[in-house]
Amino acid sequence: MSQIKLFMDFFKQLSATPSAKVGLILFITHIVLACFATYIIPYDYGQTDSFNILKGPSLEHWFGTDQLGRDILSRTIMGGRAALMITFAGSFIAILWGSCLGIITGFVGGRFDEVVMRFIDALLSIPWILFLLLIISVIGQSDATLILTLGFFYGIAVIRVVRGATLDVITHDYILAARLRGERTSAIIRYEILPNIMNVILVDGAMRWSWMLLIFSSLSFLGFGVNPPTPDWGLMIADTRGFMSVAPWATLAPLIALSSLIFSINIISDALSKVVGLNRDNSSPV
Repeated sequence: MSQIKLFMDFFKQLSATPSAKVGLILFITHIVLACFATYIIPYDYGQTDSFNILKGPSLEHWFGTDQLGRDILSRTIMGGRAALMITFAGSFIAILWGSCLGIITGFVGGRFDEVVMRFIDALLSIPWILFLLLIISVIGQSDATLILTLGFFYGIAVIRVVRGATLDVITHDYILAARLRGERTSAIIRYEILPNIMNVILVDGAMRWSWMLLIFSSLSFLGFGVNPPTPDWGLMIADTRGFMSVAPWATLAPLIALSSLIFSINIISDALSKVVGLNRDNSSPV
């Protein structure tokens, strides 16, 4: 019961401002639509209809149809599932391995820290999008490839952020006291360092997720995302951009969906930073 009360108190603090409430409502709406998309969509997302090509919004097709006569509303709702699943998994992997290496690097320090950070600096100087396109082109397009590739590249910047937070924490007296008690390194990291940098990790993770959504949609727009006919917002925008002058709704629907999701996550991450007492301006990741 105490854990439930803590969660409810945290949720109330998170939704204390009107903007945070709007962000939470938008985010929860996207999650619900993605989870129950199969039961919500009015039409099969892959069903074509040559008699209803590029039809405008109507009672039958609320968001109109695309160049193949497919229902835009159904495809937009289903498109959120792939975007959320792949980017959430990629963000989780990025935060997991980036945080682990960042904590170890900051805690160990010395030559190990110097070598790792120079390697990280070299990787950060390379345009990620080119590497992403290269790896996906060589390995092939699949959900697993996208998740692992995005998780790896976004984890690189996480290392730098978490290392900085760790370097700040290890200067405190309770870290010195733990070392003098003979605590093992793993125990110090788990019980002394990790709880005190969790606020940085949470806020950074939320921000990474919104950025990963944008890069994932960009990859889909370029044809390196999910494979057709699976609907995806970036792919939908790429497929219908040539019909903007005659059927703008086909492009606007996935664009609005993507923008609202990224907006909601950014608003929530901003509210989260205030709840945990973190200055987002001073802790923005590279």
